[in-house]
Amino acid sequence: MRTPLVRLRAPEDPGAIYLKLENLQPIGSFKLRGALNAVLQEDPERLRAGVVTASAGNMGQGVAWAARELGVPCAVVVPEGAAATKLAAIEALGGRVVAVPYERWWQAITESRFPEIDGVFVHPVQDERVMAGNGTIGLEILEDLPEPDAVLVPFGGGGLSVVKALRPETRVYAVEPETGAPLTAALADDRPRPVDYEASFVDGSGSPALLPQMWQLAREVLDGAFAVSLEETAAAVRILAERARVVAEGAGALALAAALGGPAGSGNVVCIVSGGNIDTPKLVKILAGEIP
Repeated sequence: MRTPLVRLRAPEDPGAIYLKLENLQPIGSFKLRGALNAVLQEDPERLRAGVVTASAGNMGQGVAWAARELGVPCAVVVPEGAAATKLAAIEALGGRVVAVPYERWWQAITESRFPEIDGVFVHPVQDERVMAGNGTIGLEILEDLPEPDAVLVPFGGGGLSVVKALRPETRVYAVEPETGAPLTAALADDRPRPVDYEASFVDGSGSPALLPQMWQLAREVLDGAFAVSLEETAAAVRILAERARVVAEGAGALALAAALGGPAGSGNVVCIVSGGNIDTPKLVKILAGEIP
C-alpha cells in the first residue's frame, strides 16, 4: 500500500523532519514491496516447489504473504533468537520457520541459497526485483515532497537509488546501529572489511560484513552513512511513540535517531520508518527508559 509521509514536530527538531511510515504496511514493514515484486515475477513452474528466503523476520513475512497469495509453500530461514513477534507473524501467514545459528543464517545470505530446503531462493537484499520493489518508496516520497534535502534510510541492503536517479541534489544517507556498522566503516576506509557485530534489539539492521554487490551499488548512490548508538535508537523509538503515536522497531527508528543528532544537515529531511514489528516486552522497556 502507499504509505503516508507525515511531519514530525518535536522541540529538538533541527529542521523539518518527515516520517515515511512503512510500519503501516500490512505486514508492518516495507519488505512487502520487494518480496511481492520478486515472487510475482518468478517463473510459475519454478514456484511449484515453493519459495525460500533468509530473514531476521520482516522479509520472511513479505515472502510468506506472497507465497500465500500464489498458493505455494514457503520456508523462512531465521537466526536463532529472532524476534518472537516476527516469527509468529510468519507462521500466521502460512510460512515455515527454520531457525539456525547466526553463522549458518549469514552463510545462506552470502551464498544466496539454502540447499537443505527445496524451493526458489528469494534473496532478501541483492535480488534486483527486490530492490526495484523497495525503490517504490522513493517514488512516493518524491511525489509527496518533490524537493527533499535529505533522505535517511535504515541500512540492511539498499533500494532507494531511485531518489538519486530522479533528484541527484537530494542527499541520501544510510544509517546503521553501532553494534554492526560495516557500511559506515567501508565508506570511511573506501573499502569493505569485516566489523565487530553484536546482536541487539535493532534486529532488522546491522551485520558483520557487507555483501560485495551491495557495496558497489551503495557507494555509487549514497552521500554517506551514520552509525548510531543503541541509546540514541531507543530514544528515537520513544519519541516516535510519544510524539507521533507511531510504533517502530529498532531498525525503524534508526533514521530518526540520526536526524535528531543533526549530521544529515538542515532543510526537509525524510526518515524511513522501515518497520514496526517489535516484541512487546522490548517496547515496554524502551518506553520505561531502558535498553532491551
